[in-house]
Amino acid sequence: MNIQNTIEIIPFSPDLKDHIKTLNVAWLTKYFSVEEKDELVLSNPQEEIIDKGGLIFYAKYNAEILGTVSLIKIDNSTFELSKMAVSDKVQGLGIGKKLLEHCFSAAEENHIKRLLLYSNRILLPAIHLYEKFGFVEIPLEANVYERANIKMEKIMP
Repeated sequence: MNIQNTIEIIPFSPDLKDHIKTLNVAWLTKYFSVEEKDELVLSNPQEEIIDKGGLIFYAKYNAEILGTVSLIKIDNSTFELSKMAVSDKVQGLGIGKKLLEHCFSAAEENHIKRLLLYSNRILLPAIHLYEKFGFVEIPLEANVYERANIKMEKIMP
């Protein structure tokens, strides 16, 4: 099933706020645990991401939200690619790729020069996807997320 062409990427709106939490909590509890920082951001995406200059996008298919990703503002030219999650039932169908591509377009439109992300080496498909899109490993500082054991960046063209 190739649903990639029929996936619509839509921006955050208050009526969709629960989806970021539902999707992220599902994968966090599958592989790790929900940290305090996650709970705060996922419960208050408007205040913690949007109001601070960040962006949230959703992947929509047949009126159903199946994926999400956020660009969290660090400073005017650097954003963290974060809170990316795709529903288990549609993993491997290219939704993550489509969300990433949308983030790159948004970064270009918003003059974002550098994207950072934190991940874990056990998430091989995700790491592979990030590398394919030009992210490279950089030194990881302590105390960001307990689950993070790799930090990557992409300098935008």
